Amino acid sequence: MVQDLLVIGTGISGLTFAIKVAEQNPNYSITLISKSDINEGNTRYAQGGIAVVRNLKKDSTEKHIEDTLQAGDGACDPEVVKFVVEEANQRLNELIHWGMEFDKNKEKLHLGIEGGHSEKRIVHYKDQTGKQIQQALNAKVKTFPNITLLENHTLVDLITDHHAPVKKNRCYGAYVISQEQEEIVKISSKITVLSTGGAGSLYAYSTNPSIATGDGLGAAYRAKVQMERLPFVQFHPTALRDKVKGNVFLITEAVRGVGGKLCTAEQEEFMLSEDPRGALAPRDIVARGIQKQINKQKEKFVWLDGSSIPKKQWKSEFPNIYKTCLSIGIQLPEDPIPVVPAAHYFCGGIKVNHHSESQLKGLYAIGECSATGLHGANRLASNSLLEALVFAHRAALDCLKALQKPLPSDAFYKALPQWDGEGYSKKNTLDEVPVLRKKLQEIMTRSVGIFKSTQSLQQAEEKINDIYLEVHQFYNQNKLTNDLCELRNMVSIAYLIIKQAQELNENKGVFYNHDYA
Repeated sequence: MVQDLLVIGTGISGLTFAIKVAEQNPNYSITLISKSDINEGNTRYAQGGIAVVRNLKKDSTEKHIEDTLQAGDGACDPEVVKFVVEEANQRLNELIHWGMEFDKNKEKLHLGIEGGHSEKRIVHYKDQTGKQIQQALNAKVKTFPNITLLENHTLVDLITDHHAPVKKNRCYGAYVISQEQEEIVKISSKITVLSTGGAGSLYAYSTNPSIATGDGLGAAYRAKVQMERLPFVQFHPTALRDKVKGNVFLITEAVRGVGGKLCTAEQEEFMLSEDPRGALAPRDIVARGIQKQINKQKEKFVWLDGSSIPKKQWKSEFPNIYKTCLSIGIQLPEDPIPVVPAAHYFCGGIKVNHHSESQLKGLYAIGECSATGLHGANRLASNSLLEALVFAHRAALDCLKALQKPLPSDAFYKALPQWDGEGYSKKNTLDEVPVLRKKLQEIMTRSVGIFKSTQSLQQAEEKINDIYLEVHQFYNQNKLTNDLCELRNMVSIAYLIIKQAQELNENKGVFYNHDYA
């Protein structure tokens, strides 16, 4: 069966898009692909919230625009920044209408402040905003009979002219792994939407879940779709030094917004010497400041001192952080929290227009896997969920128009070939794959992290090329596994990051090469 729309990824952008289209036209068939179950993905780990101007007495869209442009270090698209900020309240109100609840102060939404913001404008639900959004959208999307959800399906490749008997310069769907059926299936679709997130798992220490392996980016790369700004990888300044149940745990910027201080072991607030805004400077500045401090001291972390925040406030505003810290022996507010920077968010990705369409007709990209021009060289805190809402809305409207235009016939889509590779096996294990993945992460962390040099990039390129050759050999000689599929994408994106980084000749935002200092 030919689908009208195939949406790959079930975070805030993918779900919002699917809901929008289904609301506008219940006759369109929509297939939603989730790599794990629908709850797992980057959205659920977002602690902070959504940046929206609500207090018009103190705040304004002009201030939010200026903060975004400043954080982006002169590399944002001003037109995109303007319409994203101006559309924010409409998109937020829709989310509330769909069942999302945010914290309130009496009748008004409670507003927090984070690094780089000049006013309080972060709408949130305690320190678990993403989790609440995910749950609200999950419930909403399941009310539409024309949306089919396929969980535990992994993107392998996009279907393009490479697979088609007649060249039409379009995307025609995707080949995906059904993990339960243990087969690679063809899903033909008139429009394909990538909402696959970033690739934080390229780094040894990341706030992203392990499934954030750049699957959409890798598939787009193989389809020769234009990508830009991939070297602009944002590191969140404050992740808990110790992993919790094997995962990196984020300490939201909002903790610093209510008085948390970044200190050395001698209780010195070192960030004030880096920027007059101190711990509330934009993320690129704070992450570099922390890493510089770590590099010149014995301890491989700094302290986040939240002793000025009352225990009652910790428990009410940051219950998850309070509980998690307590589970590893950190008593808040008395004890400081040991923190380190961690790979967090891709500011670049698949180049799209103002309606999230890529250069390949019929292929859209929304959310973190897209490069919209909003973030420039560094993302302003809590602008990512906002970007997802605004561009999911714009993409949905554009796709509804596109489906009214002349498209290839159903017969054309049905004639597209089935997957012709070796197939997929859940049981097949390649011992070398996790070893190579760890090696890749170590190279990226050491040589392509917060600080880089021309030499470190060259060394990383050579080492990653060796890994690529091994992965290519495994791919050609073995049945696909999920691990091999992920590693194939990771090594491609790592290589692209390095090649694009070598083309840059100045430090801007999150990109910092010692040789340009």
